Amino acid sequence: MPRLNVVSRSRATQRGLSLVELMVGITVGLFVVAAASMLMANQLTDNRRLLLETQVQQDLRATLDIVVRQLRRSGSEIRSGAGQGLLASETGTGGVPQYYTDVAPTTAAANSASIRFYLDVANQGPFIYQLNGGIVQVKYGGGSWQDLTDGNTMVVTALQFTPLNVESAPLPCAKTCTGAAGPTACWPTVVQRSFLVSITARAKNGLSGGDPNTERTMQAAVRLRNDFVNFRDTANPNLACPA
Repeated sequence: MPRLNVVSRSRATQRGLSLVELMVGITVGLFVVAAASMLMANQLTDNRRLLLETQVQQDLRATLDIVVRQLRRSGSEIRSGAGQGLLASETGTGGVPQYYTDVAPTTAAANSASIRFYLDVANQGPFIYQLNGGIVQVKYGGGSWQDLTDGNTMVVTALQFTPLNVESAPLPCAKTCTGAAGPTACWPTVVQRSFLVSITARAKNGLSGGDPNTERTMQAAVRLRNDFVNFRDTANPNLACPA
């Protein structure tokens, strides 16, 4: 009998969790799970945003490289005897016409640019770049517009070409100018042409206007390889120096 009493006492002292303790444990566990889930969600969101930002930067870099490479070639011509020899302008009547000197914009910044250069017989320009509906487009000569950026992955919000031209002192001519402007007012000058190209874009990310959190801007300064001789004789616009 005493042995049975010991067993009964042993069983009587064994207890499980009370209802309150169980609810407190579940609540603490839910808090831990919620914190872990939130941390994982934030990490996944940050990782996705990083991937989108990287893609935007890569696409921007590729687009900017194409535009810069083409702008740098503006005005170039490889045909013999047809450089800016005889200093003839595109609309000039004397000498050898140079069809590749004109570049736009020339003074104020613009969201499009037009250049010319001699690529081959079938491709001599103009080569035009513009921003249309969040997509950077290019047009080669008389062809159709082609997309340089993918509108399904990136929305371009700004494209700007800012001319940074530097004009030299007048080049000496054999004769002086007539008029009140001065004896050298009609002498030609050499214009060193440059552009500051700026492109701003953001990831599409399922949003029509793009995700503003992924917006990035890239800029590049471009020096055109071919300088421009500016005719300044208003009386004889097709002549470099007064006759």
